[in-house]
Amino acid sequence: MVNTPVVAERLALVGHDYVCLDQQHGIVDDANLVASILAISAGGSAPLVRVAANEPSLISKALDCGAAGVIVPLVNDRRDAERAVQSCNYPPDGDRSIGPIRQAPGRPACIVMAESKSAVNNIDEICAVRGVDAVYVGPADLAASLGCAPSLGVTPGVHAEAVAAILAGCARHGIVTGIHCGTTEQAIECAGMGFQMITISTDVQLLTEAATLRFDEVREGLKGQHV
Repeated sequence: MVNTPVVAERLALVGHDYVCLDQQHGIVDDANLVASILAISAGGSAPLVRVAANEPSLISKALDCGAAGVIVPLVNDRRDAERAVQSCNYPPDGDRSIGPIRQAPGRPACIVMAESKSAVNNIDEICAVRGVDAVYVGPADLAASLGCAPSLGVTPGVHAEAVAAILAGCARHGIVTGIHCGTTEQAIECAGMGFQMITISTDVQLLTEAATLRFDEVREGLKGQHV
């Protein structure tokens, strides 16, 4: 989420399958996009970009910079899914303009986000669109769309039912299903549910948790000392 290529590289070196650069809710800008993609690739992970919107110019910019794939937010129906796929591919399979700064090898991954009640209701038609490689659940926005309190992971009740419907729809069409998680327990639980693509944390969350832990340890160790 932070706009720092060296952070992206360090996360890639940990061994993650992919590191996603967030241009929707994060502050990764175009000026550092190529540097961050290069850093992730050098660290051994696949560089993905979550674009700010389902817009051809934003998708093509991320792919032109060398992203291995894009995560496209707010895909609610077949038309939205087709728009995302068209933006990811050159003619005759799409309408992406030719002129990359850099080019990742192979066809880019088109990962569409299901994060609304409409997406749940239309999951089969979304998965049926040729060129959709994965459906990625945005759990917080999905919860809000269902009238629930926003949260990461999967919560019992209508939220869990909606997530199960997405998983089942993807399974029917042989589509990879992804999700964003906020804790270790959530990530393990989602893997057990059948998710194959799991974002386990963010750089901001990891930094905050590590800094808090170190601060608390030092403060505890200093108790009783005159410092």
